Amino acid sequence: MDLHRTLLGEIQREFPSFAIVKKRDVALQKAIDVFLKVVTLGGQRAYLTRYHTVLFGKLYVPDTWDEMVDVDRVILLRHERVHLEQGRRMGFLGMAFVYLLPFFPLGLAYGRARIEWEAYEETIAATLEFKGKAAALALRPWLVERFVGPDYGWMWPFPRTIEQWFDAAFEDAIAKQDARS
Repeated sequence: MDLHRTLLGEIQREFPSFAIVKKRDVALQKAIDVFLKVVTLGGQRAYLTRYHTVLFGKLYVPDTWDEMVDVDRVILLRHERVHLEQGRRMGFLGMAFVYLLPFFPLGLAYGRARIEWEAYEETIAATLEFKGKAAALALRPWLVERFVGPDYGWMWPFPRTIEQWFDAAFEDAIAKQDARS
């Protein structure tokens, strides 16, 4: 059995209404895509085609989901599971508020950054587990750009803070992996 199918089963037991849905088939996802293109002045123009989104307890995926290898699906599902857990903890409205508002929707979105930091810590740990140290370390410049660039609406304008967060998250993942060994 594929690793991602095993994890998918675990997620569905924990979140019974969880499902994977193609973004291109959902009018709301298309509307979000247009909205993001407008508010980021074209900076985020790949929402529908490159990004995976948890909303209303579902994972909305681009068509590239079909081409992903098993281990990459596992890493992604572990990241998205964190968002499902956050949604359970905060409730939909609470998570939407934290994700969209504090402090500003664009440029300094502390709430969104905190939510994504937690999920990307799992991405780092899963990448380390399945692909090794070099692959996990290679995430650093990509993640810095995601946080300070248009992918998330320039949610955190301080690259050094992201670099420090990444370094601490990477070291924590190493320590946890060593403790399990």
